[in-house]
Amino acid sequence: MERLHELAARYDVPGAAVAIGHGDELIEAATGVLNLETGVEATPESVFQIGSVTKVWTAALVMQLVDEGLVVLDEPVRRYLPAFAVVDAEASESVTVRQLLTHTGGFDGDLFEDTGRGDEALDRYLAYLGDNATQFAPPGELYSYSNSGFAVLGALVARLRGGTYESVLRDRLIEPLGARHMALLAEEAILFRAAAGHVRGEVARPWQMPRSLAAAGATACAAPRDLVRFGRLFLNEGERLLSPGAVAAMTSQQLALPGVPAGRRGLGFELFAWDGQAAYGHDGDTIGQATVWRVVPSHRLVVAISATGAGSAGFFDELLAGIVHDLTGLTVPGRPVPPAGPHEPGPARFAGRYEFPLGSYEIVATGDGLEVTATPRGLAAEAGESRTTRRYVLLSGTTYISAEPFQDRHDTFTIVGDGQYFYGGRLARRV
Repeated sequence: MERLHELAARYDVPGAAVAIGHGDELIEAATGVLNLETGVEATPESVFQIGSVTKVWTAALVMQLVDEGLVVLDEPVRRYLPAFAVVDAEASESVTVRQLLTHTGGFDGDLFEDTGRGDEALDRYLAYLGDNATQFAPPGELYSYSNSGFAVLGALVARLRGGTYESVLRDRLIEPLGARHMALLAEEAILFRAAAGHVRGEVARPWQMPRSLAAAGATACAAPRDLVRFGRLFLNEGERLLSPGAVAAMTSQQLALPGVPAGRRGLGFELFAWDGQAAYGHDGDTIGQATVWRVVPSHRLVVAISATGAGSAGFFDELLAGIVHDLTGLTVPGRPVPPAGPHEPGPARFAGRYEFPLGSYEIVATGDGLEVTATPRGLAAEAGESRTTRRYVLLSGTTYISAEPFQDRHDTFTIVGDGQYFYGGRLARRV
C-alpha cells in the first residue's frame, strides 16, 4: 500500500502494519522496521501492543457472562466480586458493572500499580485499590476514562470463569476466533515478530506495562489481521460468541461525553457517525506504540492500524480517512482547529490547579484565553513525558483548544462543574 509507506516516511514512523477487512476480503500491508536497534522488518504478521483496544475484548467477555445469565449489568460489582473495594465504603457497595463498562465508577482510574508478574497480580491489585482508589464523584454521575475500572472487570471475569484473565480471554475469544497472532504476555510475544515501542526515536524501556492492568490494555499484542477477526464479530458474524442483543448493547449509546465535538460511548466501544453512518471502535496507546481500530457495519468494513513510535496523530488520521473514503465514500471528520481571533479573555474562575494520578494542570487566565502548564506524574513521568506550558483559546462553551498544534493536532479540554474539574478524557479535580 503506497499510502502507508508515504505517510510513515512523512511522520517519522519507524514501523507500521495495517489490515482491512472489507466484506469477505482481507487486505494487508506493512512498512518499516519493528525495532530501530535490531532492524527487524515489519510484516503483516508482526504483533504490536494494542493498548486500550483490549478494553473491547474485556467488555465482550463481560457480555458473554450477561448472555449466560451470570451477570446483570446494573447489579453492584461486589455481588460477583466480593473482594472489590475502593476507599469510599459507600461507593464500594454501589458501583455497578455497567458503570465500570462506561467509565462512570467515579474513582481514580489511572492507578498503574505493578503487583507482579504472577497469576495473583489481579488479586493484589484489587487489594491495592481498596486502600488507594479515592472517589472524585458519586458512582454513575461523571465520565472519566478508567483503566482501573477495566482491571476490576478483568478480575470479575477471571473469578466467575475460574481462571486467570489471560486464560479466559484465550479460551473464550482468541481461540474461537482463530486469532493465531496474539500474545498476552512477554514470554508469548517473543515467539512472534514483535514490535518495540519508540519514544523520540529511541527504543522505549520497559517494553511492557504491569500485568495488573492487562484487562485495560497493558499487555496484549496482536497482528492487525486478528483485530479484523475480532471486528467481524460485530458484523452479525459472531452469534456463537456474542448474542445479537449483546452486540446491540455494546454498540448503542450509553452516554454522551463533554467537549467539542461531543464523544459518545457504548459498552466498551467509542461510537462515531460518519456522514450519518454508524461506526465504532477504540484507540490504544502504550509506551511508544499505538493502534487505531474501527468497524463500519453498513459497509462490512473493519480497519486496524498499528504503529511503533507513532507520536503523531496525523499518521493515523490520514491513513484511516483515506482507507474509509476509498472503500465506502464516507468522510471521517477532521479534528477541531482553533477559531480565528480575536479571542476572549479566560475566565478567572477557571484558574487554579487540577490533579489526577497521571498529572497536574496549572491554569492561568490571560487576556486571550487560558495558559495551561501540564506536569506529568506516575507512569506518564516514567514514560518520558515532559512538562509543557501551552496557550488555549475558547472553542465553544467551556471547551478550549490549543492555539498551536502539538504532534499534528490541536488538543482540547473542557472545564466541568463551573471550575470543579478539568476534563481531557480524564477528570482532574481542582485542588
